[in-house]
Amino acid sequence: MNKMTVKDLDVKDKKVIIRADFNVPLDKELNITDDRRIQASLPTIKYVLENGASKVILMSHLGRPKGEGPEDAFRLNPVAKRLEELLGQKVLKLDDCVGDEVKAAVDGATEKIILLENLRFHKQEKKNDPEFAKQLASLADVYVNDAFGTAHRAHASVAGITEYLPSAAGFLLEKEIKYFGQVIENPQKPFVVILGGAKVSDKIPLVESLIKKADSILIGGGMAYTFLKALGKNIGNSKLEADKIDTAKDLLEKAKEAGVQILLSEDYVIVEDFDKPETKRIVDDIPDGWDSLDIGPKTRESFKKVLATAKTVVWNGPVGVFEIDAYADGTKDIAEYLATLKDVTIIVGGGDSAAAVAKFGVEDKMTHISTGGGASLEFLEGKELPGIAALQDKK
Repeated sequence: MNKMTVKDLDVKDKKVIIRADFNVPLDKELNITDDRRIQASLPTIKYVLENGASKVILMSHLGRPKGEGPEDAFRLNPVAKRLEELLGQKVLKLDDCVGDEVKAAVDGATEKIILLENLRFHKQEKKNDPEFAKQLASLADVYVNDAFGTAHRAHASVAGITEYLPSAAGFLLEKEIKYFGQVIENPQKPFVVILGGAKVSDKIPLVESLIKKADSILIGGGMAYTFLKALGKNIGNSKLEADKIDTAKDLLEKAKEAGVQILLSEDYVIVEDFDKPETKRIVDDIPDGWDSLDIGPKTRESFKKVLATAKTVVWNGPVGVFEIDAYADGTKDIAEYLATLKDVTIIVGGGDSAAAVAKFGVEDKMTHISTGGGASLEFLEGKELPGIAALQDKK
């Protein structure tokens, strides 16, 4: 990807506006429960400060407000507090993101770091309204996008603003482009993909795209049962998208024609009642009335045998209901096995997969953990992401 990065911008004595992804989880008391996205933004913020920017203006969304004005549950105050702790300096938090008062506050601020209020309190943000984008742009001299998690959205703070300011990618966005670009354009072979998660329907374009590039695709999680049903297997009460059985058959056929191995479960961790893990059994065939919630030990060994040959691995979606310990063995085993592989590029595609490697303590053993679930999915499908396309090309 031949896009300008923050290093290509002259930021000395300039006001720099950065689109970050501070969409962090909060508990009922509005405390941040996971600050990884804030941590991920620090290298770009620090670089801009160290290179003489007069002010750094940060903007983000948080949660899903209605877009009709401020909602206290979605204010960015907890983010401002955490940023102050991490950066060791005062952050001026404003109560809005556009308007005369915001402009005056930014221009008159003695603080170097300013955090605007939640962009999505204004419905114009998601509509990519040009006037709203222009107002955001009027606060600064240059624009940096470091929010991979929203790069697949054509929103005002992501795409529209680039019409009015010199624009470049931050370090986080640059890293995401590097790793996913490598997988799309020229993955080191053998290239193995682990796919999981709840629904086949979410992953159809991804499977179609990966059949053209991967050597093996290992399928677990809720999406696997539709493929198993397509092969005529018993799946009991396991998750099924009945309207996608023909699509699953078609994908299996396409993979066969392309010489791509698709591996599915050969044994299952089943329960009679989701809320009664004590009914758990391991079987090769799922009886009627039972629900499979994880891959069994034989399947784990088969998956690991394929992963042992890999030079590039992309993991998108857990292979079982890993949030509940009784059904987490498959995902845990795969995560821990990946952590032992040497000289292999392992890319974890955001969302639940990122949460899984964190839960099992192997984050530092992965080559790259994406900060964007939806964005990484669309990138791997080969789609152009508006937030990246809008940035200036290198000279």
